[in-house]
Amino acid sequence: MLAFTVRRAIQAIGVMIAVGIIAFSMFRFAGDPVNQMVSIDTPAAERAAIREQLGLNDPIPVQFVRYFAGAAQFNFGISYQFRQPVATLLKERMPATLELATVATILAIVFGILTGVYSALRRDSIPAKILQAVSLIGISLPTFLIGILLIYLFAVTLGWLPSFGRGQVVRIGWWTTGLLTVSGLKALIMPSVTLGLFQMTLIMRLVRAEMLEVLRTDYIRFARARGLTTRAIHFGHALRNTLVPVITVAGLQFGSVIAFAIITETVFQWPGMGLLFVQAVQNVDIPIMAAYLLMVSLIFVTINLAVDILYTVVDPRLRATVSRAG
Repeated sequence: MLAFTVRRAIQAIGVMIAVGIIAFSMFRFAGDPVNQMVSIDTPAAERAAIREQLGLNDPIPVQFVRYFAGAAQFNFGISYQFRQPVATLLKERMPATLELATVATILAIVFGILTGVYSALRRDSIPAKILQAVSLIGISLPTFLIGILLIYLFAVTLGWLPSFGRGQVVRIGWWTTGLLTVSGLKALIMPSVTLGLFQMTLIMRLVRAEMLEVLRTDYIRFARARGLTTRAIHFGHALRNTLVPVITVAGLQFGSVIAFAIITETVFQWPGMGLLFVQAVQNVDIPIMAAYLLMVSLIFVTINLAVDILYTVVDPRLRATVSRAG
């Protein structure tokens, strides 16, 4: 088990190095950041001084070594737009994004599994058919359109929920949360539903398909022949084996939720890392763009590593295979 974890960790480090090279190379061609920092009539001498101060005149290998050495210490340089350390900006915005992504993922997993199990066990019922139809809508509609429809219905028409912002937040150390205030909870409802709807429908359909497949296996028939109760068969045997692929999907989807929260944060003006990235793209703020890509990649590889380890805990067959390989 230890050898398996070490191998996966080394692979994760290799992925991060590759992403760092891609991020550095890609954003070199995003435009000249000096043009975004000064006015049109700024003298050429002042422009040259700014480029020298930012280190943009150094050779590319020197810039890459400096960039990667700083990134390894979570030092991503100074934002061209905000004139603040990028790490500080990400630290301020990270609680909002992680809170939104966590709530959206929890909603997606809970309601996805419940509706998936119900639609599998009662597949011929009318509610199950309605859930299937709703899941198609959730997968088909783009995220920004769902957000706009929710804003129109619950904010503009009914006036129940705020249409933008995070509401009142409470600071706990460096962390900020809106889960402890009424306005914060209200502000969180529509963005989390918008962000988690696609994941919820995906998990629901996956659970339903896997559940139906497992219920047709021989060991389920044998369990029925042994006289086990329906509840024990469905939830003690079928659901447990169904959750093995769901763990992978749910884990990787959490990374996707963080990565693709950009659209939701933009629609609802949610003050998270995604909105910061959009502002950075508009202003060619290369340090923020590169740092965001690295942060999202780190989250992905960390989740992937955790899912691989959790796989061996849930599935005894994989645990035995890992033990023999080690």
